[in-house]
Amino acid sequence: MMATVAMPIGEATIGPFFPGAYVDAGANDLTRFQGRSAQGQLIEIRGRVTEEGGVPLHNVVLEIWQADANGIYRHPADPRARHADAEFLGWGRTATDREGAFLFRTIMPGRSHFPNGTLRAPHINFVVLASGLMRQLQTVMFFEGNAANTTDLVLACVQPAACQEALIAKADGNRKYRFDIRLRGEDETPFFED
Repeated sequence: MMATVAMPIGEATIGPFFPGAYVDAGANDLTRFQGRSAQGQLIEIRGRVTEEGGVPLHNVVLEIWQADANGIYRHPADPRARHADAEFLGWGRTATDREGAFLFRTIMPGRSHFPNGTLRAPHINFVVLASGLMRQLQTVMFFEGNAANTTDLVLACVQPAACQEALIAKADGNRKYRFDIRLRGEDETPFFED
């Protein structure tokens, strides 16, 4: 005979649950790596993560990765990686506060290449990890006013075209950009499959 055990409600809730220490202090600042400063135009990205109805989501973990100012990813899959900025890791992490707000300090990425050589618009890749999500969500942020947005193949694949606006960070002052992520509801952020 098999015994059954009643589990408290909290233990049956879908995780993961991230402790506050899951994000190291300073992991949201990509402008410095191993005590050295990255080369390129410094920028700041602020935003909020919300769900339907504008409800802020607390302790959502966001990871970003991006090319350096020359459009080179510091990754073995990028054939130009040996020329990457040694002072720029290209990866960062932060968690949202009680208002759903987040902040990254980084540099403006250059235009990277698809493997076939096609140029991309400057962009930053985001991964969203949160309690209750069954899998990570991936999206891409582009920059308002960049002429290369009109020819970027990834941005062009987002249809209808009105949904593309949700992927474009709005200029919010001197070298500051606003990028909000909406997990559900009207104006939901487009997410991409692996």
